[in-house]
Amino acid sequence: MKGNTIGLGALILVVMGMILSPGQDLKAQVVSDSSYIESFPELVTGRYYFSRKYTGLDIKDRTGEFADLKYRPNSTLNMGVGASYNSFTLNLAYGFGFLNPDKGQGETKYLDAQVHAYPSKWAIDGFAQFYKGYHLVPEGAQALENQNFYYRPDMKVREIGGSVKYVFNAEKFSYKAAFLQTEWQKKSAGSLLAGLEMYGGQVLGDSSLIPSQLSEGSVRNFDKITFWEFGPNIGYAYTLVIDQHYFIMGSATANLGLNYTQLEGEMKAKNWSVNSNYFLKASAGYNSKKWAINANYVYNNVRLAKTDDFNNDLVTGNYRLNFIYRFAPGPKLDKVLNAINPYNYLK
Repeated sequence: MKGNTIGLGALILVVMGMILSPGQDLKAQVVSDSSYIESFPELVTGRYYFSRKYTGLDIKDRTGEFADLKYRPNSTLNMGVGASYNSFTLNLAYGFGFLNPDKGQGETKYLDAQVHAYPSKWAIDGFAQFYKGYHLVPEGAQALENQNFYYRPDMKVREIGGSVKYVFNAEKFSYKAAFLQTEWQKKSAGSLLAGLEMYGGQVLGDSSLIPSQLSEGSVRNFDKITFWEFGPNIGYAYTLVIDQHYFIMGSATANLGLNYTQLEGEMKAKNWSVNSNYFLKASAGYNSKKWAINANYVYNNVRLAKTDDFNNDLVTGNYRLNFIYRFAPGPKLDKVLNAINPYNYLK
């Protein structure tokens, strides 16, 4: 297995952030209600964290000939450090060997670059994901008799896309408190969300993506999926705060998008449809002025257009455990942090 490639990943994140960011001065800040949100622009928010990302494919046979096939990568558990100061955040992580002693029977090579940014009154999520090497998880493997592990080293998934949402009640509700830890949500609050999403990509294999045990003699085999999707979304986010410090946050948006999907191989099928997708976020933990601890999870489901035989989904997940400590930078560190902050040049 290989974890994130830091150099290329950072470049993709910067480009995606510039493309997805609304056309406004990113340094502009919402005037928050101080009784609900406390910000820490003068402090460095340092973090030590563990994370794991994945992007998978679910193949669903509409004819009922075989059970759902759930392909998942063998991605690493990563350990990393990061820091946030003013509007700038940098995180670096790696899948060290001692965290992944059992690499399993199938290797996955991948670059999974994600941006989750919250400038002003916006929530921005971008994805650039490139995976090679997949296996069936137990639910799907049960469809294959006498074979507990089914591995496809040739299988590739490529997906690029993103979601932009306007946060209507950003004066009282803070995404940053839950996911960037640069703010502290002191009282319960929620917000309506609305925006746009767009995704596109391919799934490729050297042979049929349906295992030969299930597809032998079938004319329904396909080894390539091409798709793109675009449409509006709407949702709601809410943070429940207990005794100012403990919190549980949940966010859900639904997307109604125009989707085009094409299957290629022994069978050829394509279709246009309007699909409903969903995007979930959750976070829970403890927050205070000096330190915080929390666990968060991001899950995105992109439904592909149905064909007569198949109804397939791409699923993306990212979960993380954060240990946070905030401190005031000295004069030298403050000078360095401001010098490397790219937002200082976006005026």
